Amino acid sequence: MAPRTILYTGKGGVGKTSVAAATARRCAAAGMRTIVLSTDPAHSLSDSLETELGPEPTACGKNLFGQEVQAQQEMERHWEAVQDWLGELLAQRGVDQISAEELTVPPGMDELFSLLQIKRHHETEEYDAIIVDCAPTGETLRLLSFPDVASWWLEKVFPWEKRVVAAARPFARTFLDVSLPSEAVFDDVQRLVHNLVAMNGILRDRKSTSLRLVMNPDRMVIHEAMRTFTYLNLYGYLTDAVVVNRLFPADVDGGYFAAWREVQQEHMELVRSAFSPVPILQAPFFDQEVIGPSMLDRLGDELFDSLRAGDLLYEELSQELVADNGSATLRLPIPFAEKADIDLKKIGLEVIVRVGGQKRTIILPPAMAAYKPRAARFESGALEVHFERSDERVPADDTPA
Repeated sequence: MAPRTILYTGKGGVGKTSVAAATARRCAAAGMRTIVLSTDPAHSLSDSLETELGPEPTACGKNLFGQEVQAQQEMERHWEAVQDWLGELLAQRGVDQISAEELTVPPGMDELFSLLQIKRHHETEEYDAIIVDCAPTGETLRLLSFPDVASWWLEKVFPWEKRVVAAARPFARTFLDVSLPSEAVFDDVQRLVHNLVAMNGILRDRKSTSLRLVMNPDRMVIHEAMRTFTYLNLYGYLTDAVVVNRLFPADVDGGYFAAWREVQQEHMELVRSAFSPVPILQAPFFDQEVIGPSMLDRLGDELFDSLRAGDLLYEELSQELVADNGSATLRLPIPFAEKADIDLKKIGLEVIVRVGGQKRTIILPPAMAAYKPRAARFESGALEVHFERSDERVPADDTPA
């Protein structure tokens, strides 16, 4: 049976590490053999758990292990031959050594290599739960969303490239003064593609893997979480909960903090509008820093209350966006609604759906700025909005008639 895998992501500084550590402690307390690992280059998991962690799993308590993945070691393991070849190529072109080392690793690849640790832990079958504190970006997850392309490249293009390069290598060195990639380089690339395909299968297995978005009740942070949420749905990743961290409690003193609480409560309406029906977990702004077992357990109690932290808290994609060849379809399950109750409006990249007195706001990816809604229909408990790419200037309000 595949281990329960939960990835926490969100904007930097919202408390992802604390939430991930609290979740791991709660899973371990429930009897699950648990590992919590950080793929963020700026690791703070050691501080959160008050245990010195390294690149290999370290015991942090009963049933609990922690790990701070070192991207450099992972790159050496998966990308060394490619780095050596590219470094030599750049050095031949006059690029200094330090710059050449930086240029041999594409942006986002360091976190991608770190995430491959999830595959490693799945293969060892040592853990019942894998909790991941991701770097403050969802970009790496998008890199893992093209298994079909990767598989096609591996099966159709890779063998031919390998043969052509092998035949051309002596001529390239003699006439072009260029060193073509060696067999080791091809082996690294081939292994990486295989790993990406396997990783994609793990992350998109909705029976065992889910993501949870962490945010603070600030408008800018919420909007970024909404964009990430749309991307995750676009690529088929399941979000089974969102976490709103650092809410001022109801008994906060008047004046300055009371005003902040009022603003936060207004922003919570946007959170409910954007992420419903996905469960919304909430934690207060504590009276002390969330560090160490006691405070992490306190955070876990607030977040999950009677829930089991390792459970799958929501099992369906709450929205689905499929784009293909100049057209796109946005599908929103709206159970128990009547067609006459639904009102749809698109303003820029925002799609606003009202059902009775409730509102749902979806932020579309920037790539859909040139798409206009052409039709909408409601059937079988779901609203489908069809978009087509347009070369015309898209007005602010382009709701379908």
